[in-house]
Amino acid sequence: MTPAGRLRRETVRMQAAELFGQGVKPLEVARRLRVSGKSAYQWQQLWREGGVRALASRGPSGSRCRLSPRCLEKLAMYLEQGPAAHGWVEDQVWTAARVATLIGRKFHVSYSVSGATRLMRRLGFSPQVPARRVAERDEQAVTVWKEATWAEVKERGRPAEATSASRTRQALPAGRPEDGPGAGAAAPRS
Repeated sequence: MTPAGRLRRETVRMQAAELFGQGVKPLEVARRLRVSGKSAYQWQQLWREGGVRALASRGPSGSRCRLSPRCLEKLAMYLEQGPAAHGWVEDQVWTAARVATLIGRKFHVSYSVSGATRLMRRLGFSPQVPARRVAERDEQAVTVWKEATWAEVKERGRPAEATSASRTRQALPAGRPEDGPGAGAAAPRS
């Protein structure tokens, strides 16, 4: 949640506490503050047990960062050095998986790929794709593959007459059977 979102939620909780103090029922609080009834009932319970202080924010949720501020500075320095400086010489790309591996090697802390992505974004980096093409790329071979192999491999679509409006049923015949159910239903009225 963004800081602005946390501030709004804190403000709404304080307004709820004020309304509970005036004797307003939880469903009416929910309506006035445009929150769910469940939230209003939970807030009322907290307010009864601990007053306004019980509704105060406890800070951002989620687990705290497992790297100290000093380690984060070092990680940013390592990222600026580039992947080649840390053993990835095949290309100059910091992927989230590589960053998670780097964190494990340098700081002996385990991070998931998604956690490494969030950490990279927090430091002002992003998982990358190559900014330039590799020097070894053979443009002629790529062109030949696109024209020959890809044309063979690519799945062709179904012809228009074989399609149906329903994915689970074939299209109905043009007319209904004379003696079938609903045979007279589509007849024009006179």
